[in-house]
Amino acid sequence: MRILGENDRLPQGSTVATIGMFDGVHRGHVLLIDFLKQQAAASGKQSLVITFLRHPRQVLHPDNDFHLIMPLEDRLSQLEALAPDLLLPLDFTSELSQLDSYQFIEMLRDRWGVDALVAGYNHRFGHSRGEKFEDYRRNGERLGVRLIKAPEYLGQYAPVSSTIIRNLIAAGKVADALHCMGRPHVITGKVVHGFHNGRGLGFPTANVGEVDPQLLLPHNGAYAVLAHVNGKVLQGMANIGKRPTLDNGDQLSIEVNLFDFDEDIYGAPIKLEFISFLRLEFKMCGVEELKQQLTLDRDNAKRLLHEYLTTKK
Repeated sequence: MRILGENDRLPQGSTVATIGMFDGVHRGHVLLIDFLKQQAAASGKQSLVITFLRHPRQVLHPDNDFHLIMPLEDRLSQLEALAPDLLLPLDFTSELSQLDSYQFIEMLRDRWGVDALVAGYNHRFGHSRGEKFEDYRRNGERLGVRLIKAPEYLGQYAPVSSTIIRNLIAAGKVADALHCMGRPHVITGKVVHGFHNGRGLGFPTANVGEVDPQLLLPHNGAYAVLAHVNGKVLQGMANIGKRPTLDNGDQLSIEVNLFDFDEDIYGAPIKLEFISFLRLEFKMCGVEELKQQLTLDRDNAKRLLHEYLTTKK
């Protein structure tokens, strides 16, 4: 597979392309790219996936409280793993947003040799959002570019879209998001110093800092997680919230208790995979009730992680 730059140009009529943000690279995206590769192979051309570097909402509505499912490097890695012939990361700009569908298809044809464009089942492109697939097809015919509609994903976890997945994660429904994407929701950061209350409770925690503020966090609460740190994959439970029982103020924290692990990992990069929701965060009557709840959380997390890992094999 070859990664293109925006200034690269391809021979006329040499590619079959699809274009989109592909945030989350979910099961619907996998179906779309598999279909693209089939169409390209059948016509003897190269498959081209075009993905935006920035989400259109981040460009057109920069003050909007919008968060991405995954960082760019993870998205590109997941798209590469789907093995199209060509991958083009394209910057979405305000100038690009002003192109209508005719101009947009013309640009794809002239710059990157697009002979056929595979449109996702409900994908829209071009300045006029009121246009439908038949409008795209007519514009394509005028330009000598075939428009092909990809099949709708109708798998076990349909319907699926990046918007649906964002809503699931924001609601704490990380197990449902996992099924829609085919992999867990991930956040990455660095282990930093926190409040140091966990060890006194018998549940030492690693405080996760330096998390990309553009990325979506699950709803405040406790979760069963898999943690990747120092080359190991560890089971644990994470809490996202403000620790109301311990009166630690309004600062949001992400803390993870790693099971059967007691090494110094301060400063180490850490990746958390969110497997299942345990409970919402709430203020308890005191430290003893908190200990009892954490013990229950740990038992539930171990059970859920065992089920996930057993099923995954």
